[in-house]
Amino acid sequence: MVCARAALGPGALWAAAWGVLLLTTAAEAQRGRKKVVHVLEGESGSVVVQTAPGQVVSHRGGTIVLPCRYHYEAATHGHDGVRLKWTKVVDPLAFADVFVALGPQHRAFGSYRGRAELQGDGPGDASLVLRNVTLQDYGRYECEVTNELEDDTGMVKLDLEGVVFPYHPRGGRYKLTFAEAQRACAEQDGILASAEQLHAAWRDGLDWCNAGWLRDGSVQYPVSQPREPCGGLGGTGSAGAGGGASGGVRNYGYRHNAEERYDAFCFTSNLPGRVFFLKPLRPVPFSGAARACAARGAAVAKVGQLFAAWKLQLLDRCTAGWLADGSARYPIVNPRARCGGRRPGVRSLGFPDASRRLFGVYCYRAPGAPDPAPGGWGWGWAGGGGWAGGARDPAAWTPLRV
Repeated sequence: MVCARAALGPGALWAAAWGVLLLTTAAEAQRGRKKVVHVLEGESGSVVVQTAPGQVVSHRGGTIVLPCRYHYEAATHGHDGVRLKWTKVVDPLAFADVFVALGPQHRAFGSYRGRAELQGDGPGDASLVLRNVTLQDYGRYECEVTNELEDDTGMVKLDLEGVVFPYHPRGGRYKLTFAEAQRACAEQDGILASAEQLHAAWRDGLDWCNAGWLRDGSVQYPVSQPREPCGGLGGTGSAGAGGGASGGVRNYGYRHNAEERYDAFCFTSNLPGRVFFLKPLRPVPFSGAARACAARGAAVAKVGQLFAAWKLQLLDRCTAGWLADGSARYPIVNPRARCGGRRPGVRSLGFPDASRRLFGVYCYRAPGAPDPAPGGWGWGWAGGGGWAGGARDPAAWTPLRV
């Protein structure tokens, strides 16, 4: 539960007593369930803010309401002089401005411009509507209500539905500083995962015996099947959250983010577009993968996009294909013996030689992008070269069955 903080009025302490408010968030209202919020109520007419307990959950591209209400003696003071401010917690002691309102004057900041607005559901409603949710919106938000002399705040946590995936680049394992890990995740359509997201992924079965950076600067890794090379078989000091003989999240703690190097644990969410497997006429090297996808109005899929398609769109394909980072992978929803084992997941063949010809490529088509070759037809070079060679004159391009 979230407890709002009572501010000190000038020259006097609040005479505080516990009160209870039943508050229903937009998401919970659809399910007919109420949430209970404990707040501090004073006898001096001060501002009191109430926010929902726990967290609100959305996905990339969605719309969410960050609930916040306040109590104020409007009959005495009026609401015109009340300032409403939303900020995002980016570090324990650092905040980024999101939205501010004072009377009829409203302003959103940075990437929230055009996406954030007040819900405005009557007096005392400071709830923020956030549209087209992005990966970067994940985190904790503070709702602050201020009059001339007093203020109060409440916290709301925005969580996203999605998937955590381990990542290292072509250069090998344990090659990334913290900043490089952030960039690597962004390049693969993700962000660095939080410790909470990694722990949830471990509970969902994620097992990975290589340590990686998380967004708070710590280095951890999840072990679902304990073994000696991965932190031991359990016991004191062998595991972090959830540790023990049944496995856990091993924790190296906070590391020097500019000097030490590890892998990364990335997080991505719902895809606005579609990932699909493309099998050209002939196997293609990595250099031909982009041309193959472009012929279908798409681009070579990123690692995060393939993981999202596997987890959230249930993409299942027992054929390895090129991805944008030069790796070769394939998604398995329904495990079978000839497709890499008994557990679902995204199988990886590592980073093959770029000249090696694979039987396909995973492409990503953005929403609204037309398919110039519906029905499985695309464009390529004729003359025996197919996708990889042949005549280079664009006038010599010819329809090819893909």
